[in-house]
Amino acid sequence: MSDSCLKDEVLNNKNKQDVHCQFCHSLVLKAQQGIYEVKQFDLPLIHQKNTKDINTIETESLEDFWVIDDMFTFENIGFSNTVDKRKFLICADCEMGPVGYHDIETKKCFVALKRVHHGNEKPQ
Repeated sequence: MSDSCLKDEVLNNKNKQDVHCQFCHSLVLKAQQGIYEVKQFDLPLIHQKNTKDINTIETESLEDFWVIDDMFTFENIGFSNTVDKRKFLICADCEMGPVGYHDIETKKCFVALKRVHHGNEKPQ
């Protein structure tokens, strides 16, 4: 696991706690619904710093994901338009993201552990 604090979020290779939006705390995924997978993926930054060049999208390399096989498993998630056989995942309430992506070919969704909040307490 890439980050020691993330170890506490995995139980039996699934998400131990509920998964919430880190901005509005809306419930995204209930406990034990996502399968933990290490997979490297460059996800666009939530806040793009280089706003002068609209053709350049800044990304962050992430590798810890919850994998969801059925998009209807989510409690609250939104999907972007298709970009390169993927749809990006956002919070359906506050529209912040991307928190992950949906692979059109495999029909699997990947939620980045670092882009969401785990547990029922609201983050400070």
